[in-house]
Amino acid sequence: MSKSSRPAGSPPQAGPRTRGSAVLPRDIKVMLVAAFLIALGFGLVAPVLPQFATTFDVGATAAAVIVSIFAFMRLVFAPAGGALIVRLGERPVYVAGLLIVAASTAACAFAQDYWQLLIFRGLGGAGSVMFTVASMALVVRLAPPESRGRVSGAYASAFLIGNVCGPVVGGLLAGFGLRVPFLVYAAALVLAAVVVQTQLSHVPAASRPDGSSAPAMELRTALRDSAYRAGLFSSFANGWATFGVRMATVPLFAVAALNAGPESAGWALAMFAAANAVALTFSGKLADSLGRKPMMISGLLVTGIATGAIGFTHELPWFLAATALAGIGSGLLGPAQQAAMADVIGNERSGGRVLAIFQMTADSGAIIGPVLAGVLADRLGYGWAFGVTGGVLIAAAAGWLLARETFQRPANRSA
Repeated sequence: MSKSSRPAGSPPQAGPRTRGSAVLPRDIKVMLVAAFLIALGFGLVAPVLPQFATTFDVGATAAAVIVSIFAFMRLVFAPAGGALIVRLGERPVYVAGLLIVAASTAACAFAQDYWQLLIFRGLGGAGSVMFTVASMALVVRLAPPESRGRVSGAYASAFLIGNVCGPVVGGLLAGFGLRVPFLVYAAALVLAAVVVQTQLSHVPAASRPDGSSAPAMELRTALRDSAYRAGLFSSFANGWATFGVRMATVPLFAVAALNAGPESAGWALAMFAAANAVALTFSGKLADSLGRKPMMISGLLVTGIATGAIGFTHELPWFLAATALAGIGSGLLGPAQQAAMADVIGNERSGGRVLAIFQMTADSGAIIGPVLAGVLADRLGYGWAFGVTGGVLIAAAAGWLLARETFQRPANRSA
């Protein structure tokens, strides 16, 4: 039987070679290459985007809006992306999303004024959530159940390596002007789209209008699962702390509260990334052996305590140590969280809408967290800003204490 004629309910790539094997399925390796290319390009653009916006004679607030519009559009278009995945399948939506972001990024390079840049960047957010949710859905369907944690860890590592390498490549391109990184990022996205379209095995859509294939998971079904509800809370908390406060508030604290130079913020981000990378080398395997809950709870607790401690540090070494500890905690929880969502959905169903909501909670946290942390920092001090952020993470850990364990040990499965 060919891959395209596989029974609708059978999980892709789940043959004898992958079950319990240390070798990742080929399609997962293709996804890792695409993830690296995407992150590499994003690492090129992220540092120069605010600076590029100021070349149109706007202030810091308007430049920040250019960054925020991307996240806002991701949030708004997430439900539509999930619906498209259910109707068309993961790969077409993944490729289309990549090409939309490539076109919008290339257009940014040729923007003639601030408003053009804002529109082009906003359109990119719509494409970004398409390929983000589609990639999660593909990993859910392609990863063997017994190695979902390891696959999620490898996927996160590919993104992390790309994000680290991106600014290095960007430094080499700095002499060519601020518009060049946008064109290079667009090229990287087109290359990623080509890799996915040509190298990924045919994966039929899990749900079709005529009902001939396995149905998509309904959101109300997912919401009845305590693990999915806990996952939404932890996704929101992780978005608040890791993607929001870490990027927006930590650099401000380093300069304003510690009286350290701007380079201290760069060191903090580098320490977080390095510690995160170390944790990812083993956290996925532990999630596949100890279970999802122990890794989620420990990761959220470590990240929460370390994040809360940042606001009470007064010397740079302690600040960097707390930041590194937060990076370790984030690396512990990331693979387990995605693996738990894959367990909830399963290989046999499309999780487009369910994963779209999951992604929306992370984006909501990334938008709300920095704003509330900024208000707390201005009115009550940085101790409150980081303390509340850490408290949200600890509350998410408590949510997982009440949730079910989604991992089923291989010994409990039939051979």
